[in-house]
This record gives sequence, C-alpha cells and structure tokens, in this order.
Amino acid sequence: MRSVRAKAAVGATLVVAAALIAAGLSVLSLLQKNLEDDAALQAEVTARQTASRFALDEKLDLSRAEERPIQIVDGNGCVIAVSPGLEAISGTPSASVVPQRCEPSEDEDSEDSEDSSDSDDSSDGDGSEEPEPGQVAPGEEEVSNGTITVDGDTERYRFVGVRATRDEDGATGTVYAGAPLATEESAVGTVRDAMLVGLPVMLVIVASVTWLVTSRALGPVEGIRREMEAITHSEDLSRRVPEPGSRDEIDRLARTTNETLAALEASVERQRRFVADASHELRSPIASLRTQLEVGAAHPELLDVPGAVEDTVRLQQLAADLLLLARLDAGERPASARIDLGATVREEVSQRYGDRVPVTVESAAGLEVSGSRSQLARVVGNLLDNAQRHARDEVTATVRADGGWIVVEVADDGDGVPEDERERIFERFVRLDDARTRDDGGAGLGLAIARDVAVRHGGDLTVGRAAAGGALFRLRLPVAS
Repeated sequence: MRSVRAKAAVGATLVVAAALIAAGLSVLSLLQKNLEDDAALQAEVTARQTASRFALDEKLDLSRAEERPIQIVDGNGCVIAVSPGLEAISGTPSASVVPQRCEPSEDEDSEDSEDSSDSDDSSDGDGSEEPEPGQVAPGEEEVSNGTITVDGDTERYRFVGVRATRDEDGATGTVYAGAPLATEESAVGTVRDAMLVGLPVMLVIVASVTWLVTSRALGPVEGIRREMEAITHSEDLSRRVPEPGSRDEIDRLARTTNETLAALEASVERQRRFVADASHELRSPIASLRTQLEVGAAHPELLDVPGAVEDTVRLQQLAADLLLLARLDAGERPASARIDLGATVREEVSQRYGDRVPVTVESAAGLEVSGSRSQLARVVGNLLDNAQRHARDEVTATVRADGGWIVVEVADDGDGVPEDERERIFERFVRLDDARTRDDGGAGLGLAIARDVAVRHGGDLTVGRAAAGGALFRLRLPVAS
C-alpha cells in the first residue's frame, strides 16, 4: 500500500471503526442497564403492593402471571403463594410453582413463646431490621435475574423481593415479583442490528470521503511531481512548478521548490560562466606560451625567455586562483589558527619594495583573528594588488579594532569605483576597465576570492570612497576568541 490516499483512507477508516465500536458498545451497555433498571422498578412496585396486602392479611390476587408473576416464600424457602399458570421459575429461593404446606421452624416457635417486650430490638441474621406486624420491611430489596416458563415459553425476568410480616399471626414472608426483560432484549437487539448494518455503511462513507479529500489535497503535489520529473528529463532549470495559491503547506512547498530551482539555476549558470571564463582566461597565456616556445624551437635566437616566464607565472597564478575558488565552492572550512592581522599586512607590504606605488601601513599590535593564514594573506595581497594597480601616487593600509571586529582598510588615490558597480566588482572574471590589457590587469578573480574568504571567516568585504577620492576596501573579521 504505497499510495498516500490509500494509507489515509485505511487509517481514517480504522480510527472511525474503533471509535464507532467503542461508542456502540457503550450505548448498548447503557441502554441495557437503563431497561433492566426500569424493569426492576416495575417489579419493585408490584412487589411492594403485594407485600402491603400480605402484611394486612388482605386477599391476594396473583392471577396476572404473564404480566407480573409473583411468588411468596417464608424464611425457610417454603412457597406460601404463587401466581397460577407458571410451569417453571428460577432466580428466586424456591423453584416450586405450587403453594406448599409449611411447618413452622423451632426458631419461630421459640419466638412465639417469648414476651413481646423482649422482641422489640430483634433482628435477622444479616443485621437487617425485622418489620413490625402489618408492615413492609424498610431495608434494601433483593434483586436478581431469572426465568419463568408459561405455556412452554421461557423468558427472562427481573425479580425484586420485598419482606413483610403478616399482622394476623406475625408470619414473615418475602414477596418476589418479576418484570419481563423481553422489551429490553428486543430494544437492545434492534439497536445492535441497526449498528451492525450502519457500521459498514458508515465506514464505506468515511473511506470514500477520506479518499476524495486526500486526492483533492494531493492534486497539487502530483502537479509538482510531474513538473519536477519533466525538469529532470529536460534539464531545463528555468521551468517552475505550479503554485496552487492555497496558502497551506503544499503552497509553501511549491514556493520553496521554486526558490530552490531558482537558486540551482543561478548556481548552474554561475558555474557555466565560470568554466567558460576560466577556459577563456587559460587559453590566452597558454596560446602565448606555446607561440613563444614554437618560435624558440624554430629560431632559438628569437626566444623571449622573460615573456615565457611571465606567461608561465601568470598561468600558475590563474591556476592557483581557480583551485582556491574550487575549494571554497566545495565548502572547505578555514583553519582556526590565531593570526596577528597587523603583522600579516606588514609582511605583505614588506615584499613589495620597488613597486610603482608605495604602501603606507598603520597598525597596532595584538590585533588577532582566527582563520587560515594563507587564505587571509591572499586576501590582503589581492587588496594591495588592486589598490596599487589603480592608485596614482599612494596606497594606505590601516588595521584597527572596532568593538568585536578587526578592520583592515586599504585606500588608494585613483579614480575609485562607481557606486552602481561596487557590488559587481566582486563577481568572478569581472574587470571594469575594458581598455586595460590583460598584462596590466588580471583575470578578475582577486576581489571575488577576497570576499569569499572573508565570508567563510565570518566577516565581510565592502568597497566605498576613500578620502583621497579613490577606492576604499574595508575588510571586517571577528576578533579571535
């Protein structure tokens, strides 16, 4: 059962079935108890009326056996009187259906001989109060279930026994009156049959409704699945899944899926541009180097060794940049060494003596960050290279603390970066000066690498306008903890 609709329908049907069965059993139990209590009440009324007449020694009419059969027994279980027409009885102390000649017991003879003043506080063996002559016992009634057979038909009855003492001779007897339970059995049977018929119908309705509702709810999901399948086969990431607009979980799923597709499309497009630009950038130095080597092989005297070395170095730097970008894109985590950022800047500047534009460093001691020494040195080097490439007379590098951050600012006095291009320069293979030759410029990877490294170290890299009018690059990194 792999269908969500089937699982939901079966699950809902089982839950409803369990609830209906439990509720049905409770209703049947409560109905049966109420009907039995009603029968007991009817039997009690008849028993008390008969017991009152028995206590007053009135003539007893026990001829209504079919409606309220009555049996009167004494303390020894001897039948004093019984409704006529009974063929068998159970559920009372005596199974006899004919009156019997009862002999008084020794206890009764002794009680008759005692003075009436000694019997005022007498009680029976179970502690219940004996009724006065001519009265019905005020204690609890005896309630039991049994059967009565009349004309060969046996039915269940609810019996209630009430004790009474006859006024004439002081004889004590218990009047048992029965009320038929046929109505209770019929009502319970009718309700039970109705439930047995209605339960399957109800379960079929529940299963059908659950199937239809689930199918309707999962319709947009099926549309999303089909569209995703089509995207997978066509590899067209510009396509989007349909959004139902229902503002529910499925609608949010569709929006999230489209956002994922958009991010994936942008990533794939960025990767394609990266591969194309990398191929283009690698083609130039490789072609130049090959040309110089072929010329040198044919005419050794014309071999431009410095040019070949320069192309080789440039090719090596480009390969190193591409490798670093590949590691960053793969999610490589930086190291956690403690680095004095001021010392790193000074070390990078110290390797630049003789450059066209000098670099002035302003830094305090002990400004430490946590990260990869080689990657942060690459960031500082890329910022200095970019500043010296565009400066006229001066480049300034400043390292300072700013709250929980260490800030490195590299400023030049060149033309600066136009405001609408300040984010674009951090894209890969972007060079704003199209008239610049490749030898004077670069591959357009330095600033992209610098920002990626800064972000992966928990910081950021931005560009603004320097006081001298040039570009001001600001690198922020968290203080080492």
